[in-house]
Amino acid sequence: MDKKELEIILKEGEGYKIEFKEGIGGIDKDLVAFANSSGGRIFLGVTDNGVVKGITITNELKSKIQDIANNCRPRIKILHDEVIDILVISVREGTDKPYECSSGFYKRIGANSQKMTRDEIVDFIKSEGKIRFDELIEPKFKYPKDFDPNKLAKFLKLAKLSKSTKTETILINLGVAEKQEGILYFNNAGVLFFAKEPQKFIPWSVFTVALFKDEDGVDVIDRKEIGGSLFEIVEQVMDFIRLYSKVAYRFTGRPQRENIYEYPFEAMREAVINSVMHKYYFEHGHNNILRFLPGKMLIENYWVKPQRFIIGKTVFRRNPLIVDLFARIHFGEKMGTGFSRIKNICSNENAPFPQIEFDENYFYITFKQSFEYLKMAKRETGKKAIDLSGLNDRQRKAIEYIKEKGMITRREYVTLVGISLRQANKDLKELVKKNVFVQLGKGRSVRYALRI
Repeated sequence: MDKKELEIILKEGEGYKIEFKEGIGGIDKDLVAFANSSGGRIFLGVTDNGVVKGITITNELKSKIQDIANNCRPRIKILHDEVIDILVISVREGTDKPYECSSGFYKRIGANSQKMTRDEIVDFIKSEGKIRFDELIEPKFKYPKDFDPNKLAKFLKLAKLSKSTKTETILINLGVAEKQEGILYFNNAGVLFFAKEPQKFIPWSVFTVALFKDEDGVDVIDRKEIGGSLFEIVEQVMDFIRLYSKVAYRFTGRPQRENIYEYPFEAMREAVINSVMHKYYFEHGHNNILRFLPGKMLIENYWVKPQRFIIGKTVFRRNPLIVDLFARIHFGEKMGTGFSRIKNICSNENAPFPQIEFDENYFYITFKQSFEYLKMAKRETGKKAIDLSGLNDRQRKAIEYIKEKGMITRREYVTLVGISLRQANKDLKELVKKNVFVQLGKGRSVRYALRI
């Protein structure tokens, strides 16, 4: 550090990463506070007001400060620097938080080193991953009463694992249960994957999805609270997305037409998986949310400051058991490459890379319509908007059928939903009237297809 830089710091005053001290009294609190926060520097020989008084810098002084740092629990790494008669002590952000001195635990709040209360210490330890939610035993879960063997069977099938050993052994090997005094105890990861009713034990694990008619997100067309095991939640959220996403058709002259979807489904699926894998489950009052607005889709996740975040790449230490279980069934990867995968999928499908925003508590990812879909949709400009409000489950099932098969006849609709031909005619006419379906042909050859 040179004199010019020092002058700037003295002029700006104390802050989140800068502390002025005339002597070493109480320096242990500041060392701990910086180590528990984002690191910082202590300027010895400077008053609180930024006036340089100076301090006699000796090897004995440096040795005393080093002893204080070593006596913190765990020991704190520091570096020394000298400018004029000022000793600058640089404190690195700790890699083994929380740190404690003889008078307690401290963290940096603005320009102050503030002692943490009991509840703040507990929350801090949770947020730093010292206590992991997915590894905690859920004492209210009773095996086998609350266990769902069908979910385990589905999981093993997705993971391509054979059920060659006892169920209890499989659960223990997966890391979701442990046996104590002859009783099998499930941790929270096991509950979220294999309980009959996961939300009975962890109700805030539901995923809220909502379709809005307006861009401001006021007029709700459809809203659901999606529960079940975590891998079931992912698939049900994707079902909701597919149901309300539009599709354009490119006729190439070949028997099979090309479907151009409004959003990159695989990229969205990756985002949904990441949102349930890395959710901050200690917080009981927040669900993951998907908002489907005209022309864009927003996924909101309550995450509370992950340990590391880089645009295009994420590395999380949170919920390692949940991440491992998803990796076993090929839902995401353990290497923390979620955003890179999303970016690659969007690039391959000629879709805009989603907008990523985050703060201390929330993570937002916004998907916009693909370029290819918008190009195809321009041909439909001027037609009435599609109205999906008020559709019954039968009609929604018909929409899914057409997205997969391309078209549907009245007889196919009757077979699909199990109703009379008269009711089928009524349902299909309503879909045409709402501008969801277009009628093709006449008489017995009538077929129905989706409008864009």
